[in-house]
Amino acid sequence: MKSSLFFMTFVNKPLAMDLSATKATSQPAIFSYLILILLFCCPISYAGANVSSFPIQFDENYIAPALQIFVGLSVLSLAPGILMMLTSFTRNIVVLSILRMALGLQQTPPNSVLISLALFLTFFTMMPIINTIYHNAWQPLQNQQMSIETAIYKATIPLKKFMLNQTREKDLILLSKMAHEPTPTQKEDVKFYTLVPAFMLSELQTAFQIGFMIFLPFLLIDLIVSGILMTLGMMMVPPMSISLPAKILVFVLING
Repeated sequence: MKSSLFFMTFVNKPLAMDLSATKATSQPAIFSYLILILLFCCPISYAGANVSSFPIQFDENYIAPALQIFVGLSVLSLAPGILMMLTSFTRNIVVLSILRMALGLQQTPPNSVLISLALFLTFFTMMPIINTIYHNAWQPLQNQQMSIETAIYKATIPLKKFMLNQTREKDLILLSKMAHEPTPTQKEDVKFYTLVPAFMLSELQTAFQIGFMIFLPFLLIDLIVSGILMTLGMMMVPPMSISLPAKILVFVLING
């Protein structure tokens, strides 16, 4: 019995010493955590107490530049669609692509060159309209002389006039019927959402007509070269190898 009591006291004594040591070491750690929490909470409470000393003020002088930035970003995001739908870019790129096919050149000039050339031709064609929009709409809006709604209306006037001059009347009538609207008696009465698809259809039709007129001379050169090779009995000579230099020579002689 005495031996068992001695054994229990011998085992429990180190355990009690470990528990007291753990409590002694954990107390400074708890105090350090509390100090850190207080250090973080004090600046937050101080900042929250001083929020009311900095009231938010909206200055009307900063609203117009913010709206201009918003309009500019919106225009940039819609720039590819505006370029294809409201300008002569579609006609230019289709005609240039048909010309490359008529010459028999597969990837020369490359697509990047064709797109760049079509872009510059579009800017050259649309420059009077761009200048009118800049002077009548953008400058007054930038100088805060008119509202955004008025500037948009002023900008659409020369653009709509250009599109109406390039749109066929039958396309306008067709789109008006498809939209279940009365046929406009005057061009100024045409809705803009009706004018845009009618303008694109007219541009595609005009582009294919121009491309057909360009394709005919080069097709004639191909027929002549093929007939000559057949007459000479040169069956193994591909006609493209003879007609391609001839077509390029004709294209250069007529200055493109």
